[in-house]
Amino acid sequence: MTDQPTQKVRLDKWLWAARFFKTRALAKTAIEGGKVHIDGQRAKPSKEITTGIELTIRQGWDEKTVVVNNLSDQRRGANEAALLYTETEASIELRTKRAEERKAVNQSASFQDHRPSKKERRQIHRFKEQNL
Repeated sequence: MTDQPTQKVRLDKWLWAARFFKTRALAKTAIEGGKVHIDGQRAKPSKEITTGIELTIRQGWDEKTVVVNNLSDQRRGANEAALLYTETEASIELRTKRAEERKAVNQSASFQDHRPSKKERRQIHRFKEQNL
């Protein structure tokens, strides 16, 4: 897991080894797109990281804040990759809170599984004309 001779590892390589991204190319694209920040500042893929650095990684709807515990430039199993970092408590709470909010919004929205009938279409038109 930890490569003793290497004190620093490229950011894109570490993100790939820690299994945040499936390929190094995806990690590089995310970094260049501003989805990864080191201690609050944008980074470059070639930036060498050390232990103790705080990374903010945005993937889809989620944003994770992790602290680098160990360095590795080799991709291994998920259990070993999880030992490379620890996610902060604030990050975990914020992610769960946002996930619950998204679920609540999706449940409250009513979607119809069909197109409006002729009668429903007339009602929609009447409603729109009255509220203009």
